[in-house]
Amino acid sequence: MPASATKALRVAVLADSDTRWKWGALTATRISPGAPENTDIRLDGYLLRGRATPTPRQLREVGVTADSLREVTAAEFLRAMGGATGEESYDVLVLALVGGGVQAMLHGLGRLWQDRAERPVVVTGYVGVVYEKLADGLLLRHGADLVLANSRQDADRFRTVYEGVGADATAVTEVALPFLGGAAYPGEPGAGERPYTVVFAAQPSVPDSRKDRTYLLERLIRHARRHPEREVLLKLRSKPGEHTTHIEELPYQKLVQRADPPPNFRLVYGHMGEVLDRTDLLVTISSTAALESLHRRIPTVVLTDLGVREALGNHHFVGSGCLASWDQLDEGHRPAPDPEWVARQGVAADGGYETAFDEARGRIAKLLGRPGGLPPIAPYYTPVTAPGYLPGILARHHLAPDGTPLPGAPAADKAPGPVRQVVRRAARGAYRHGVQRVAPVIRRMGEL
Repeated sequence: MPASATKALRVAVLADSDTRWKWGALTATRISPGAPENTDIRLDGYLLRGRATPTPRQLREVGVTADSLREVTAAEFLRAMGGATGEESYDVLVLALVGGGVQAMLHGLGRLWQDRAERPVVVTGYVGVVYEKLADGLLLRHGADLVLANSRQDADRFRTVYEGVGADATAVTEVALPFLGGAAYPGEPGAGERPYTVVFAAQPSVPDSRKDRTYLLERLIRHARRHPEREVLLKLRSKPGEHTTHIEELPYQKLVQRADPPPNFRLVYGHMGEVLDRTDLLVTISSTAALESLHRRIPTVVLTDLGVREALGNHHFVGSGCLASWDQLDEGHRPAPDPEWVARQGVAADGGYETAFDEARGRIAKLLGRPGGLPPIAPYYTPVTAPGYLPGILARHHLAPDGTPLPGAPAADKAPGPVRQVVRRAARGAYRHGVQRVAPVIRRMGEL
C-alpha cells in the first residue's frame, strides 16, 4: 500500500536556486494526486548548497512556503533520503536542479535505493523556456520517473531527443508552467485612475555585455522621458551580491547610478505576479515573465533591438507575434499574440490551465499504487554509455562513478557539529565573495 493511502502525502523538493525552488515547490503542489482540492500535503524543502543558494530575502520574495526548509550538501541530502523510511518516507521527490545536479542525484538515489522497491516517485523538469542545450539537459534528466515538459511543443521535442538516442521516452509528461495565474488584464486604466504602467523584466545574464545592458537601460529611461504620464518600472530579480539561477555580473542597479532617470522611472523588486497586477505593457528580452504576462492577456513585447538570436533566447518567440523594437513601442505599437503559438506554449490564456496537470497527477497516483513498488532508477548515462562524461558530473557533487559518496565528501558520514557548522558558514561566505565579486572583476580585466 502506498504511503499516501495511510497518511498525508509527503513531498520533498531539492532546489539549487530561488527560481528553481519556486518552480519545484509550486510544481509539487500542482502535480500531487488529489490537487488542487487536496491540501493535505506535507512539503519539505532542501536547498542544495552552492553559488546560487537563495538568501532569506530571496526566499521571502518567492512567496512559497514549506513545512520545513534547510540547506544541504549532496551527501547530506542522500543521507536524509536514506533515513526517510516508514512514516517518514516520501511519496514524491521533485529534483529542481540544473541538469548535472539532477543526473548526480539520480545516480546517488539509484545506488541508495537499489534494494528498495518502496521509494518516492522522482520528478524533474525545467523552470521555463528551453532554448539552449536541449539534448544535453534532457539526457542529464533521463532516469526520473517523470520528466515534465511545460508545453505541447516541449513534450514533442523531449520525446524526439530521447527516442533519437534509443532512450525510454515514456517519462516525458506534458504539463504547464506552475507559476501561471492571476487575474486577467482588465484593460488600460481610464482617466483619473492609476498611471499606465510599462514594466521591463530584466534577466541576470541576458544580455551579458555592458554595452547591451546600458543600451537597454537608456532606451527604458528614454521611454520614460518621452511618456511622462506613464509609470516605467525596471523589474529586477535580485539585489547586488545575490545570485539567482544565472550569474549577474553587471547589475542594472549599478548602471542606473550613472544615469539620470526621470521621476516616473524606478526600480522594483518583489513577486512578479504582484507586479503584473499593475502592468499595462510587459517588455523583456526573453524572460519567462513574458509567458506569465501572456497567460493574463497583458500586452507583451519581446525585444528585437539586439537581434533575434539564440544567444539571447528571444528566438524562442519567433511566430509569437510579440517581437518588436523600442522604436516601435515609442510610437505606440501594441503586439497581437498568435493564438496557435500561445496554445503550444502551455500558456492556456483561454482556460484549461487547471487541467494541464491532470496527466501528471494520474501518472503519479498510478506509480504510487504500483504492485511491488517502483522499478530501479535507470538513467541513460551510465559508466558504459558515457565513461568520459558521467564521472566528472558525479565528482562535482562528491559522488563516485557508482553513485556512492566519495571519501571526504561533506557530511557524508555524520551530521555536522557546531564547529563544522561555523567553519562551513565562513567558507561559504568566502566562496560566494569569490564567485560574485572577485571572479567577475578578473574576467573583465581579461577583456581589456
